[in-house]
Amino acid sequence: MRFGINTFLFTSPFNTASCRLFPQFKKWGFDTVEIPVEDTSHIDTAKVKAAATSARIAIGSICACMGPGRDFRGTAEEQKTAMEYCMKLVDQAVEMGCPSIIGPLYSVVGKADAVEPKQQAKEFALVVKNLKVLAEYATSKGITLCVEPLNRFETDFLNTTAQGLRLIKAVGSPSVKLHLDTFHMNIEEKDQAEAIRRAGKLLGHFHACGTDRGTPGNDSLQWAPIVKALKDIKYNGDVVIESFTTDVKVIARAAAIWRRIEPTRNEIAVNGLKNLHKFFGKK
Repeated sequence: MRFGINTFLFTSPFNTASCRLFPQFKKWGFDTVEIPVEDTSHIDTAKVKAAATSARIAIGSICACMGPGRDFRGTAEEQKTAMEYCMKLVDQAVEMGCPSIIGPLYSVVGKADAVEPKQQAKEFALVVKNLKVLAEYATSKGITLCVEPLNRFETDFLNTTAQGLRLIKAVGSPSVKLHLDTFHMNIEEKDQAEAIRRAGKLLGHFHACGTDRGTPGNDSLQWAPIVKALKDIKYNGDVVIESFTTDVKVIARAAAIWRRIEPTRNEIAVNGLKNLHKFFGKK
């Protein structure tokens, strides 16, 4: 099991120059870095890979940023835009030696409204159709897609583990797995540990986030049952801290971070990793 850090804590958008963060991440003790790619033109993959290699940190995952116009359940044009973007992410993952694309790989974030059952079925079918195509491409490139349920305020499409597993089963590809996040699960799941056990071998990626988007372990979450569940299912993927602060204005606004949750963002990274090591019995 590797511990990683999502770069949204420190910058947005991530670009080639952002690789200056890598040595510090490694110094703090992180094994992997998770890179949100807001626009594929922002990065030179050869330079990013070289920077990670030089810092001796792995690029563990690329986070899909499903912004406006990227929607597998939207208009024909939005579906096309989403497909082109996601396929390019797969290409960039290959170029950077990154094994996984993670995140809400189904719809634009923030699209949340009451949807009638007939429309829900139509949208579900559209997402399945598009993910089948994307999964086939990812399989051909040796990349895993990890689909993340979000909370009800960020999407009406996929909120729970059960819904995520239904989608994965419908797509029917070994390259499609589930991505769970403690922040979203804290809102949507009755029991986080049981949700993890329900995911079982289909769990491909995991975000360890504080309930307030601050430091994991410096929050109200009961971490012991979560860690036990991950160990029970023999999860051996990455555990990544994805926290946000008011320092990165565009992300703070998108994630509704209106106050300083911790004294500094460095403390979120350093203390969060220290807590994870303690919880998982590492180091």
